[in-house]
Amino acid sequence: MIIDCHGHYTTAPKALETWRNQQMAGLKDSALRPRVADLKISDDELRESIEGNQLRLMKERGIDLTIFSPRASFMAHHVGDFETSSTWAAICNELCFRVSALFPDRFIGAAMLPQSPGVDPRSCIPELERCVREYGFVAINLNPDPSGGHWTSPPLSDRHWYPLYEKMVEHDIPAMVHVSTSCNACFHTTGAHYLNADTTAFMQCLTSDLFRDFPALRFVIPHGGGAVPYHWGRFRGLAQELKKPLLQDHLLNNIFFDTCVYHQPGIDLLTRVIPVANILFASEMIGAVRGIDPETGFFFDDTRRYIDATPMLDAQTRHQVFEANARRVYPRLDRALTAKGL
Repeated sequence: MIIDCHGHYTTAPKALETWRNQQMAGLKDSALRPRVADLKISDDELRESIEGNQLRLMKERGIDLTIFSPRASFMAHHVGDFETSSTWAAICNELCFRVSALFPDRFIGAAMLPQSPGVDPRSCIPELERCVREYGFVAINLNPDPSGGHWTSPPLSDRHWYPLYEKMVEHDIPAMVHVSTSCNACFHTTGAHYLNADTTAFMQCLTSDLFRDFPALRFVIPHGGGAVPYHWGRFRGLAQELKKPLLQDHLLNNIFFDTCVYHQPGIDLLTRVIPVANILFASEMIGAVRGIDPETGFFFDDTRRYIDATPMLDAQTRHQVFEANARRVYPRLDRALTAKGL
């Protein structure tokens, strides 16, 4: 199978964005606040939003299954308070669940958490458990910076996050460490904030002993790990100066990287530097980079093409990247596929 571990519902029906705009307007004037029941999206609208977009491209590019979560930039945890985020997360997660129910062989869910700046992460646990127990989701997206580019939360290694980690271990689910919209003008959302966060999350783990406390905890760092593979020597050297174990022992039993890297040299570097066991196929289509590369004539986010072409992988290691690693890192996904005889 070709399993894409990084998909977002970026083509949701327009009614979702309209409802969200009304919710934000309601923060200033409570009379404008919409009810959850005001949002009406039919199954036919969901099918239309998927079939001509994600599903069409999956078929064209030979992708069998996508781990599907709400649109990352729409999470916007900095907007409103916990109640705002809780309502919004529940709506977005339910839509992803409905998509997975309509296309059960093509999509399986990963949950957005109702994070809010300054709010105890324990507040996210009911939504996490609902998505795992009721929706059959196989992962969560964890935003290390709910403030939207101002980084007011403690680092991921801080005990602040431990209640969530305990639940992740209990349910045997990984977290994709994924920020949302930047409201800091210094950091472009997809070109800077996302990649900064990927690198920052890795460094926070490197400087800590988090995985000594949680040896079964698993993080997927998206977008190829940000700057991490390119500066692998720097990180090895810093770990050495900090008297940490070798990175392969200190972090690589718990941290994994996806292949949302949009050119061939980037994928070649990723697969040369990072052990194959730590690389999971992903495309993030239809996402941050949607256009056609004028140098190749193909879409930037057609990442399967890069995996197929890299000289760093043979048939066996491609199978690891495309399928086997995802089934290992996402055990609930593996169980769901095994139950179908796959």
